[in-house]
Amino acid sequence: MSYLLAVVLFGALYIRAIAATDQSIAILDSSQVDSYTPYTYYASAGYCNATQTLAWDCGTNCDANSEFLPISSGGDGDSVQYWYVGYDPSLENVIVAHQGTDPSDILPLLTDADFFLSNLDSSLFPGIPSDIEVHSGFKDAQASTAPDVLAAVQTTLSKYGATTITLVGHSLGAAISLLDSVYLPLHLPSGMTFQTITYGLPRVGNQAFADYVDANLHLTHINNKEDPIPICPGMSLGFVHPAGEVHIGDSDEWAACPGQDNPSTQCIVGDVPNILESNESDHDGPYNGIKMGC
Repeated sequence: MSYLLAVVLFGALYIRAIAATDQSIAILDSSQVDSYTPYTYYASAGYCNATQTLAWDCGTNCDANSEFLPISSGGDGDSVQYWYVGYDPSLENVIVAHQGTDPSDILPLLTDADFFLSNLDSSLFPGIPSDIEVHSGFKDAQASTAPDVLAAVQTTLSKYGATTITLVGHSLGAAISLLDSVYLPLHLPSGMTFQTITYGLPRVGNQAFADYVDANLHLTHINNKEDPIPICPGMSLGFVHPAGEVHIGDSDEWAACPGQDNPSTQCIVGDVPNILESNESDHDGPYNGIKMGC
């Protein structure tokens, strides 16, 4: 086979693969989009300080979920991200939320070579396969709040008899929440139902981590338009996104993108092939009209 023919055949196969991927993409209707709204406000409230979330007095973000019953909060918004835990009686969910960070602060962390993939701490993640590796900075951020978050979740479960736990976060908070989603089931009774809904999630771990998430968690990670954060750290560095992406396009259409790092232009990898084609201002939203921040 000639080199030219091989190139033509490869190109045709690639086009068919992309076309097949496009065909499997589902567009969310308005009711499906609206179903995320309570969780979007909970993620946005993660930016409010611990005093505000413990009193559930944080303006629009708190008013949007006015029945929420806070149990515990923490962090200083600097060396330790803010976090809070409580119960939503209308959703019958324990909510766990973590603060995000300004894109200008997180982007250097994601693109700087001065980080590495490392194994999870076996004391926090007992029995986790040894081939799973995650971003060292995200690992340290999650470890700094893990025991307090676990204690708060245990208290909430006991007090309200809940069986469903939803973890939310934006940006760095999304990364911490994803790691919490792996951590908490290892320390809580069986029979709990978990879901994780994140916004502007960076890549957190390697292929083994993404595969573990796909096999064990129910994750939805929502990306807005040309946000640069979800395409970092790069796949060339060994990082892989789990499945569960929902991408908001320029027309505000929400597309459910199957698979890991879907290359379709309707999804973040295809829409934003590199940092130069991104727009940092898209990172904070809006997500169905909601901008992240307190």
